[in-house]
Amino acid sequence: MQFLYSGLTSGSIYALVALGFNIIYNTTGIINFAQGEFVMLGGMMIYTLFTLAGLPFAVAFPGAVLSALIIGLLFERVFINLVRVKSEINLITVTIAASIILRDIGMLIWGRDSIRVGEFIPNKNIDMPGGVITSQSVLVIITGIAVALLLNLFLKKTRFGRAMRACFDDMTAAGICGINVMMVRVFSFGLAGAVGAIAGVIISPITFVTYDDGVMIGLKGFAAAILGGLGNFWGAVLGGLLLGVFESFSASIIPSGYKDAMAFFVILVILFVRPDGLLGRKKVHRV
Repeated sequence: MQFLYSGLTSGSIYALVALGFNIIYNTTGIINFAQGEFVMLGGMMIYTLFTLAGLPFAVAFPGAVLSALIIGLLFERVFINLVRVKSEINLITVTIAASIILRDIGMLIWGRDSIRVGEFIPNKNIDMPGGVITSQSVLVIITGIAVALLLNLFLKKTRFGRAMRACFDDMTAAGICGINVMMVRVFSFGLAGAVGAIAGVIISPITFVTYDDGVMIGLKGFAAAILGGLGNFWGAVLGGLLLGVFESFSASIIPSGYKDAMAFFVILVILFVRPDGLLGRKKVHRV
């Protein structure tokens, strides 16, 4: 059971990163390989505001998330909007280049050393059946669930959320119906950046924050999105949790140094066996 509790904690983070991938993919059809860098930015911003500046967590948390949201908006305007030929391969290349640039900027600002962020709540061990779970891990899991539920409500119940879904179905038709496609696309990058930053903030007291955190966590979030079905909202949540639990249990039978390889193993298995993911729909191509 202890492996399960540990897996649910890391799985909640992977689920949030996978949701960030899906927000952009469902709106624009773009796979943003810089999504992991927003996790790093969230951790670095909470370190700056909460640990360095000494602001209360109630102020530092929205400050860190808002900063990532603004960077996400600028990301679309600077990196995506200026691409002249917006082919799939060009946009993927741009997001990879942008992730390297963001990482290097993070290194210049916060340095190469690992950074420790103070605890947001008193750290206690909570007895559970078959093991213990820390209060910080409970905070991570509850935050992950809350963000997923709020995002689901936003996309289904709000006018702007429905506009985002309409853009994915048919961007041209959405524009003809009066939807401001450009604004929806820009906002999707900001929202995905904010979700990534929330993941970075809540995980920061458990793991040290470094400038290159976004690489591995971004790839694992992408693996979770593929596992659940790229573009499927609840598939991202399921994929993240399953990947976290699988990764945690695998550490009990193979050396922990190989734990990170599990995400790529999952990608390969899914692509071989079920390319559309666990909850993904089969794509129909018109001929």
